[in-house]
Amino acid sequence: MSATDKIKNAAQDLAGKAKEAVGGAKGDDELRAEGQKDQAAADLKQRGEHVKDAFKG
Repeated sequence: MSATDKIKNAAQDLAGKAKEAVGGAKGDDELRAEGQKDQAAADLKQRGEHVKDAFKG
């Protein structure tokens, strides 16, 4: 996994956590769900990168 990919995934995860927190504080279920979706997408990308790394050796 390249450093750039790690940074992008971490940024997306962090943004998702922020959205989830703000949505929870404001009672905005839609924003909270969007944050959870962003976190899940970042996790999925990170797992995909780990699989690619495993096959590279």
